[in-house]
Amino acid sequence: MKAQVAPGAQARTISLDEAVRTAEAQSEAIRIARAGVQRAQGQQYQARSQRLPQLNGSASYTRTLASQFDVGGSAPAVDTTKPEPPPTPCDQYLRDATATTTERLAGLEDASRCALGQNPFSSFGNLGFGAKNQYNAGLSFSQNLFSGGRIMAQNSVANAGRRSAEIELSAQRAQLRLDVTQAYFDAALADRLVALAESSAVQTDKVLRQTQLARTVGNVSEFELLRAQVSSANQRPIVIQRQSDREVAYLRLKQLLNLPLESPVQLTTMVDDPAAISSAVAVAAAISSDTAAVDRATVRQAAASIDAQRGLLKVAKAQRFPTLALTSQYGKVAFPLTGFPGSGDFRTNWTVALGTQVPLFTGGRIKGDQMVAEANVREAQARYDQLREFASLDSRVTINNLLQAREAWQASLGTAEQASRAYSIAEVRYREGISTQLELNDARILLEQAVVNRASAARNLQVARVKLALLPDLPLQTTGATQAQAQSQASAQQTSQQSSQQTQSATQQAQTQQSTTGIPPQ
Repeated sequence: MKAQVAPGAQARTISLDEAVRTAEAQSEAIRIARAGVQRAQGQQYQARSQRLPQLNGSASYTRTLASQFDVGGSAPAVDTTKPEPPPTPCDQYLRDATATTTERLAGLEDASRCALGQNPFSSFGNLGFGAKNQYNAGLSFSQNLFSGGRIMAQNSVANAGRRSAEIELSAQRAQLRLDVTQAYFDAALADRLVALAESSAVQTDKVLRQTQLARTVGNVSEFELLRAQVSSANQRPIVIQRQSDREVAYLRLKQLLNLPLESPVQLTTMVDDPAAISSAVAVAAAISSDTAAVDRATVRQAAASIDAQRGLLKVAKAQRFPTLALTSQYGKVAFPLTGFPGSGDFRTNWTVALGTQVPLFTGGRIKGDQMVAEANVREAQARYDQLREFASLDSRVTINNLLQAREAWQASLGTAEQASRAYSIAEVRYREGISTQLELNDARILLEQAVVNRASAARNLQVARVKLALLPDLPLQTTGATQAQAQSQASAQQTSQQSSQQTQSATQQAQTQQSTTGIPPQ
């Protein structure tokens, strides 16, 4: 089968399997689903990190531009009536025991005057008060000891989110494969219908030429000629419509494969491939009465949503329990008088703290969170039951479609050959003048209808076989289930957001704990 190829263009040949692989590599929906899996994996890391100790390093440099301990700007004016105090260091004026009493009294007086003339806060310089340069380097450690089950519940929520994201990725892959299969066989069927319409146009033109010749020699009436002309003219719009349908089918296929819309494509997998048709008939013959609804992707996602909502309920209940955390800080500080500290300028600060937080009064917030979480659990359970019912119905509809396609295919066996034989006989009878053009047109219409039915039955059988094979991973297709599925996915996204908000809330609680108990945040 050949696609419509522009003159001089090289058509790309593509089989069904190659089309599926190409579409999966280029699909935006699958890329989005993969991003969802990565996001869920990141949320697992976020939840798991709360079980493990936290160790952070810090380093800072502070330059003091003005200090409350600097009294130089606010000191009283210098009294010029008094003599200037002796210069520092003051202990140089102290005399030893060999000096006279007068010299020793004079030295004590000079040392006292020297001390009174200096900054009274100068002795605190080594403690960092008003130091111009401050260096600080340290490590902070924290470990959650008890959280009332909150951390375990958050991990459960994250694990459920990961399962749901992986199911969504499988569902998108299955849906893409089904869409590509449908588009591929639609294009293949369109090729077959175009070939059939063009063949019918050739037949009607041939009949028209025969009728014109017979009219010339006077063997047929003008009515027969008009009928032949109308039949030939009526076939041209059908050919145009079939070609337009084929163009649309190929554009749809190229869009799924992310191919340039103007590039020519040639399909190599036939719509009535004997091996595939035999496999489809065998699958239809081996079908049981129903398939397990709980194995459907959407139902499994709903089950994961229930687990996530139950985890969020545990998180809400855990807020009533106190939290206990162990923290420690180790740091080195230096206040050098010059720009850079020396090796002996650093001093050590090391603290260990054990802190707890107990919710005494929250104004009803915890109770409200628990009520919301309980309502979400009940809603998730109801959606699970609803989707399971839809999944059971959708499975039965899919099986029924496959059985119907098999019966239609088996009913079409031999019909096209019989119709072709009947048209050949009618053509001979008309050429010999023993039948009318009406009989010939009826035979042609029957032949066209038989070929269309056979090709359509083959297409439907192929698509139904693929759909049944992908059924466990496919989203629901039954009317009314799509809305419920969309609501379930929205609920899963809300669960993911709530899990992220719970992690942020844990960080905010740690910061509150630091402000109330002096324990640094984890």
